[in-house]
Amino acid sequence: MAKSKSTFEKDFERLEEIALMLESGDITLEEALKLFEEGVTLSKRLIETLNQAELKVNELRKDLNGIIKKTKLESNSEQEQ
Repeated sequence: MAKSKSTFEKDFERLEEIALMLESGDITLEEALKLFEEGVTLSKRLIETLNQAELKVNELRKDLNGIIKKTKLESNSEQEQ
């Protein structure tokens, strides 16, 4: 069975769609404002996801023995699934 796209990937694709629609100029001002607002919300969510990933990577790199250990972030994400 094919793996479904993550929320991050879906959000990123939607943000790309919004950018293309805004760049086209073929929408009304009202539509553009709604799309812009949606884009800002998606951007914030994507940035937060990337920040969390960076924190996780930094935590993994802190292990001086070269052994990758589970971090608090990884444990939390496993519990959410």
